Formats: sequence, structure tokens, C-alpha cells
Amino acid sequence: MRQLAYLLALLTPSTVFACGAPVCLIDPDSLNLPQMITFDDLRSSAGPGHNLDEILALQGATFGERFVGQQTMESGTHDQITGDASAPLTMLPGAAGQNLSVVHFYGNTVLNGYGPAGFPKREGQGEGAIAVLFDSDQSALAFDLRGGEAGRALVAFHRRDGRLIGQVPVSPTGEFAVGFLRSSGAADIAGFIVTNTDPEGLAIDTLRFGKPPDLS
Repeated sequence: MRQLAYLLALLTPSTVFACGAPVCLIDPDSLNLPQMITFDDLRSSAGPGHNLDEILALQGATFGERFVGQQTMESGTHDQITGDASAPLTMLPGAAGQNLSVVHFYGNTVLNGYGPAGFPKREGQGEGAIAVLFDSDQSALAFDLRGGEAGRALVAFHRRDGRLIGQVPVSPTGEFAVGFLRSSGAADIAGFIVTNTDPEGLAIDTLRFGKPPDLS
């Protein structure tokens, strides 16, 4: 956690454009993001959670495993997403039992990806990819990581035409929020995919996005 705090301290809004990458990791509290998606109103349960074999559509974004054109490979007990996404960026769910679940976790309702072991096996919980496709393109976003145990996550960002913008590692993982900002200022993030190699797996919560209102 101290390593992440140190990194975020370096990537303040005044220095983020010098991060040297297409998308920069940034303190989420520095972002003015008016839209929010939580999973609190969805059917959920403890343990393995409520299984979702289909694409999850919520206001402002849809959730699944990967995008059309990509493949899911096994990396131990975790998902690895390979291949180029096709245009236009289109969501795909995982195989039955290897997509998503909604879990009630220590007072929070979180979205969980299921890996190759499949639902409801514990070794599959949190080890699958989570893909997000926005209704409109974004320049910044943030979400909460849940359940991390000092492992590693990778967030891959895509344009609407499927092209990869860049990948941002988050290491070590833990229980905290992460923010991301296009270093060029472009609003061209159509979607992203979170994969991980955390020993206990990862879930996400409270996705924040949207263009700040123009008050001029």
C-alpha cells in the first residue's frame, strides 16, 4: 500500500502529463468524475456470489470478459486475454461459469471475474478477466480494487476501433481506489480490461467516469 501511495504522490495532476505512458495512474481523488456505477442493487450473495453467464448492462457501461476478436487463455489459475480487439469494440462474456459473479463482500457488493476453474470453485473466484465497455468515450476513470493480496493487476485500455491505447500495471494490489487519465487529454477510452495474478484474486467496485459539467 505504501508503494502505491508513493506512486500516486508522484502522479499529481500537474505532473501526470509527464508520466511517459499513454494512460497514467493517478490519485482518483484528483479526478472530477460525475458518473458512478455500483453493484449494490444487483442480486448478490456471499462466497462465490451470484453467477452471471451473460453480459451485464448497466447505465453508462456494459461488463463482460473480453472484446470481440480477443481470446481467453489460461495462465495458471488466472485468465490472460490475447489477440487484437475488432472494430467496433464489442463486449463478449466468458464461457459458462467463467464470466462474472456479484459478491457481497465485507459490507460491499463487488463485481468478480471467474477464472478457468469456473463457478463456484474458490480457485476460480476473482481470477478471471473483467472487461468494461463505456457507452461513450472517456478521458479518465477510477474504480475500487477489492480483495487484493499484494499481487499484480494489469489494466488494458482500448479505443472504439479496437486499437490498444496502452496498458497500466497496478502492483502491489490491495484494498484501494485507482484512477487513470489519458496523458494526451484525449477522450478516446472506449473500454478496458482488468486481469490479475493476485494470489487471492481481485474484484472491482464503484466505477467512476464521465465528463465534468461545464459550469462556464
